[in-house]
Amino acid sequence: MTGSTYIFFDEAGNFDFSSNGTQFFLLTCVSMRRPFPVVKELDNYKHECIENNVNLEYFHCYNDSKKVRRIVFDFIAAHLDSLSIDYLVVEKAAITAELQNEVRFYSEMLVRLIHHIVHIEVNSANADQIIVITDTIPINRKRRTVEKTVRTTLAKMLPTDVKYRILHHQSRSHYGLQIADYCCWAVFRKWQIGDHTWYDRIKPAIRTELQVVNSRAERPHKK
Repeated sequence: MTGSTYIFFDEAGNFDFSSNGTQFFLLTCVSMRRPFPVVKELDNYKHECIENNVNLEYFHCYNDSKKVRRIVFDFIAAHLDSLSIDYLVVEKAAITAELQNEVRFYSEMLVRLIHHIVHIEVNSANADQIIVITDTIPINRKRRTVEKTVRTTLAKMLPTDVKYRILHHQSRSHYGLQIADYCCWAVFRKWQIGDHTWYDRIKPAIRTELQVVNSRAERPHKK
């Protein structure tokens, strides 16, 4: 069945390549097609929270209370058949000095994962349009440079008949981005501190796990 696939991105980790930085950098994406069944449940729950005096503007896994976090994961876990999760994890110690520039690093990792997922959606999921929505680019000072680099590189890499768009929205603007934030948080905890608790909740929907082993190559991660 053809149709439009929405791919929502989020990232975890920082761009500090010294010993003070995070060990890993992670890009996670969640692919869905309309209608988004989990979105209706999240919207109902958000307004239930508001009606019970919880001032909840949008879901953000790190900031949400333990109760809210558990319930949101319950909703996501109940609808894993309607979404796919793909991620790329980088052990930053493996990245050579020339790639440690934050603009080049972020752009290249984002392109790698988008390129990989677009081909899956076009060739396997039979999508005729890909709509990529990332959270607002984290490198505020050089956001336009990142956007231009990503678009230019993908234009050269992807077949000309593949229709795709790349949009950069704030996470509060779409539940898809908030779901990606939750999934990214769960995967990052697995890698950064070895906590599989929340990763195991979403594991059945994980389609691709790419581990960057050096600046030029990645390999599938063995689950």
